[in-house]
Amino acid sequence: MNLFPSRAGRCLALLLLLAASAFAADKPVRVRKSGKDDLVTITTPEGIIRLVLFADTPLHKANFLQKARSGFYDGTTFHRVIDNFMVQGGDANSKDADPTNDGQGRPGDPTIPAELGAGHRHDYGALAAARVGGPPGTPSSNSQFYLVENHAGVHRLDGQYTVFGQVIEGLDVIDKIAKVAKDDRDRPLANVPMTVKVERLKKKKITKLYGYKYSG
Repeated sequence: MNLFPSRAGRCLALLLLLAASAFAADKPVRVRKSGKDDLVTITTPEGIIRLVLFADTPLHKANFLQKARSGFYDGTTFHRVIDNFMVQGGDANSKDADPTNDGQGRPGDPTIPAELGAGHRHDYGALAAARVGGPPGTPSSNSQFYLVENHAGVHRLDGQYTVFGQVIEGLDVIDKIAKVAKDDRDRPLANVPMTVKVERLKKKKITKLYGYKYSG
């Protein structure tokens, strides 16, 4: 399947290639400043979660936005939830009727180079990329993500998994998802599906509506 069928997709592919080359050459990726930002809204049966993505993790940000705008995440579920830890979702397999393959990803799925240099922490409500086990720097899944539910954060994971966003509204919804009934594989007994949309708003409006303060 062509991962980038649209013009926007081709632009994303170019961004990923250029940014990956910059990382390989140990050069910083220049981030163009803007007065606007992308507000991501995740709607679930437990409520609405809103978050922003970090500009200094451009590979993960561009990949997530491309998938969100294409509708990829709509109908996927939070397939792994652990109270006092995190809730994980975004696997395409969670759209089918077989719960046993949730979280396994699909053969041949590409990965995203880790972006650990920004130093973002696993605070409460942090958005981070899942990945297959391995040392820090192991590439991330190109779709699966998790939201930190532990109110004190999960800082043992700092520097190991790429944190590329932060929930700015709906932390209580993460708590509700983490507490749903689940089986011995930490999969909810009843599906917790999501729809994801993206809005381009002025940063000042995001700050006014949700209290999120941008640095710099």
